[in-house]
Amino acid sequence: MSSSRIMRLVTGGFEAFLAIPIIGGLFIMSQGYIPLVIMFILHIITLMLSKNDNSPTVGSIIGIITSLIAWIPFVGITMHIISAITLLITGAISDNNRIKE
Repeated sequence: MSSSRIMRLVTGGFEAFLAIPIIGGLFIMSQGYIPLVIMFILHIITLMLSKNDNSPTVGSIIGIITSLIAWIPFVGITMHIISAITLLITGAISDNNRIKE
């Protein structure tokens, strides 16, 4: 299993947690929006690893956008859901069955 695939699964799991209504929002706000900064950094790392491995990068790009606009209440939860689904699906695809972008 490649490091980019592991990072897609990890960031997808984090995004899924942040997408939980009320709990994710309270977690982000109680931490002073620092989780969004951390996710931004993790998505950039995942994007670089995915580019090096020739793996799908769409989840990381959506995740970066999500980290930048997730402070908007209902837009944020929708973007976290989209990011989580995209990252988890691309992370679940085996390295032999890659989607060509």
